[in-house]
Amino acid sequence: MNILILGSGGREHAFALKLSESKKINQLFVAPGNAGTHKVATNININPTDFNAVKEVVLKNKIEMVVVGPEAPLVEGVHDFFLADIELKKIPVIGPKKDGALLEGSKDFSKQFMQKHGVPTAKYQSFTALTLNEGKKFLETLQPPFVLKADGLAAGKGVLILNDLDEAKTELEEMLSNQKFGEASSTVVIEEFLKGIELSVFVLTDGKNYKILPSAKDYKRIGEGDIGLNTGGMGAISPVPFADDAFLNKVEELVVKPTINGLQKDGIDYRGFIFIGLMNDKGNPSVVEYNVRMGDPETEVVLPRIESDLLDLFEGVAKQTLEEKSFSVISKTATTVMLVSGGYPEAYEKGKEITGIENVSDSIVYHAGTKLENDTVLSKGGRVMAVTSFGDTIEEALEKSYNSINKIHFDKMNYRKDIGFDLV
Repeated sequence: MNILILGSGGREHAFALKLSESKKINQLFVAPGNAGTHKVATNININPTDFNAVKEVVLKNKIEMVVVGPEAPLVEGVHDFFLADIELKKIPVIGPKKDGALLEGSKDFSKQFMQKHGVPTAKYQSFTALTLNEGKKFLETLQPPFVLKADGLAAGKGVLILNDLDEAKTELEEMLSNQKFGEASSTVVIEEFLKGIELSVFVLTDGKNYKILPSAKDYKRIGEGDIGLNTGGMGAISPVPFADDAFLNKVEELVVKPTINGLQKDGIDYRGFIFIGLMNDKGNPSVVEYNVRMGDPETEVVLPRIESDLLDLFEGVAKQTLEEKSFSVISKTATTVMLVSGGYPEAYEKGKEITGIENVSDSIVYHAGTKLENDTVLSKGGRVMAVTSFGDTIEEALEKSYNSINKIHFDKMNYRKDIGFDLV
């Protein structure tokens, strides 16, 4: 088969590496890809949301399946575009259609969905610029910390968690009246703060059946001890020690089944990944958010633990035969640490030469924000690379990741030295 992966991050490099292991694949393409995907696939420099350009690539290269990495093409309707085109409609797309992608594309929609189908989540209300004063009054009824979420996509930065009521009111006004996150914050969801410890569970579904993939925990804040600004993710660990069989059984019964059944009841033919961000409060799960794709950097610890052929699972999604498929997971722990540009998540410089990757032998180096220029690997984004390692314990895996990081260099490189601090 000829496969096209859409996207350019660490998640897409992880997909490319995993799929490249499959004996069923003839040619693998990534659009636009990065310096890492270049080694295992053919990069094609197009924007994944330029659907006409995607079509051209698909037809020219006789693509037989499209795997969508990031959320933007899904929310903008790439799957619907394929189904509406006579030349593309028989090519399976791994990723939901526009109606299913609303689970991530609109926080308000996802909260309504959870409420409607009995999925445990925080109490909430939604507000617009016209109801700003009501929003401020609603904040007064809550206990700190206050959670403000931009309704639309904001590149992982549209969630504010604030301890001061006056600051929360000011930020609400910034979001609604002054468009702090642009169109994404034209509606803002205010919800009660969920106590507990966070983790993510990943589900792959063909619209009828589902498989639950390994759990993971990521670290969003830039600063050690989980302080500072939110990022797209500074590291991750899989499996999560406290997510034992009893807890995961609760997640399946209280969250996964109502979610899959709810999609079916609402007539949403959902084929792809559902990322379920959870809070574990004394053994009871509550949903923080849905995403409609794999997480990044969680993909970089979840996929390496899957021993089976990933394409086989994707074929099950495409043909709605997922229940017939099986997969195995290695018992070892996987950890990943993200290397980021100096200054990230605020202003940062690009184009820094990256050296030493070839000296890493104990870890997998996933490229995220990189590009290849005259055979030189350069930084291209805020999150530059994820360094993943295996171990019998979290400590052992992390030691390997940090030893590998010591061999990699680029100007102003930054990373957290305490990934997993709350688990060991």
